[in-house]
Amino acid sequence: MTGQAAWPGLNRGLVAILRGLEPGKALETAQALVDAGFEAIEIPLNSPDPFRSIETVSNAFGERVLVGAGTVLTPADVDRLNEAGGRLLVAPNIDADVLARAGEHGMITMPGVFSPTEALAAVRAGASALKFFPASVIGASGIKAISAVLPAGAVIGAVGGVSELDFETYAANGIRLFGLGSSIFRPGMEVADVAARARKAVQAWDAVFTGTLEV
Repeated sequence: MTGQAAWPGLNRGLVAILRGLEPGKALETAQALVDAGFEAIEIPLNSPDPFRSIETVSNAFGERVLVGAGTVLTPADVDRLNEAGGRLLVAPNIDADVLARAGEHGMITMPGVFSPTEALAAVRAGASALKFFPASVIGASGIKAISAVLPAGAVIGAVGGVSELDFETYAANGIRLFGLGSSIFRPGMEVADVAARARKAVQAWDAVFTGTLEV
């Protein structure tokens, strides 16, 4: 395959970021997220033995969930991600070599951007979606202002310092895709706690974007 794939039509614009996930807890943690309604899982490469976790989660859920890595910084990392079965590549920056290699594997990409210059560069590089990071610094209104100069249909995600408490504010500014990290997962957290937080995030997303809330 060649070329970065288009962002998929997920039922909910939620990506779980499992920074610090231990391989021994990868399967049960991912199961809790899938059961809660998450359809995208990112395991950053600065986690313990990340490719092992990615392979475990991908083998179990890869056919119905978008599984991949965050903090992908080199083409070699892209190759290892592909070998582990990951399809989603998330990065804190725009690296032409990384994105080109991801395109060779037909991956879905979400590079980090902060400014109009970076956002437009990512679009030109064929990014599947834009990761506005850290979103808590730019703010929902800042992201909306930048989006005005982007091509119609550009997929915009808010990541960094965002929780379910912020969905309504971002929704008012046209943003419906979020990467959730510490608000749903931290290393050492019990899986039951992760499951509860994941359900809360899904319910909040549904309440804001579909007008329904499961209780």
